[in-house]
Amino acid sequence: MAIRKIIRIDEEKCDGCGECVTACAEGAIALIDGKAKLVSETYCDGLGACLGDCPQGAISIEEREAAEFDETAVAEHLTGMKTEPASPLPSAHGSRHAHGGCPGAALQTLQRRPAQNSSMAWNTGTSAQSQLGQWPVQLMLVPPHVPFLKGADILICADCVPFAVPDFHQRYLAGRAVLVGCPKLDDLQHYYEKLQEIFATAKPRRITVLRMEVPCCGGIGQAAVQARNLTMRNIPLEIHTIGIRGEVQIETVEAEHAA
Repeated sequence: MAIRKIIRIDEEKCDGCGECVTACAEGAIALIDGKAKLVSETYCDGLGACLGDCPQGAISIEEREAAEFDETAVAEHLTGMKTEPASPLPSAHGSRHAHGGCPGAALQTLQRRPAQNSSMAWNTGTSAQSQLGQWPVQLMLVPPHVPFLKGADILICADCVPFAVPDFHQRYLAGRAVLVGCPKLDDLQHYYEKLQEIFATAKPRRITVLRMEVPCCGGIGQAAVQARNLTMRNIPLEIHTIGIRGEVQIETVEAEHAA
């Protein structure tokens, strides 16, 4: 250990954009639970190349006792990152720390284009316009405090739904912030806890849940209802159950009032 310069990340300011992850040539920073974190003191040279790439000003340099910078360890770490896809996959119930420093998880607000009639687009051979307004979309990757969730019309969508709804973009995605997940393969308790945080922080104006008709898909609706009832009972919530042939059954879920 030695007294030296090393980066400090203010998690309150960090919005999980991931710019610092790609800016760090040593791979010292990763996104974990939607926040940038220092992976290891030995990987950080303290020069602060990542400072100018943080739009929120969440990174600073401090002088404190820390492990010495180790170039050999950095080289081994970077080699491991390059071969990481060959490592074992995470468990079926997911991992809260599996997002690492993937640049694909960097937050983006996208510019929506005017919606087209999808049937007209298909008939004329032109491309229908995407109505996706943000990235990422996976519930496990989206931090509760991101700007695109604040006061939004939130769409919580089981990941099989878009394959059954032919006009999904125009019918459901346009104008909404979307959170996608699989209640069978992921950790429902984590969904419940994450949605509580999102609803309490973002204060959405309404919630729409899309689930498939199969029984194992019901958990995503249950997690959303319970999280809504414990945070903001006045948020309108609908559950749309999608049949495997695309038919839709809509249920308005009233909040349960405490006795």
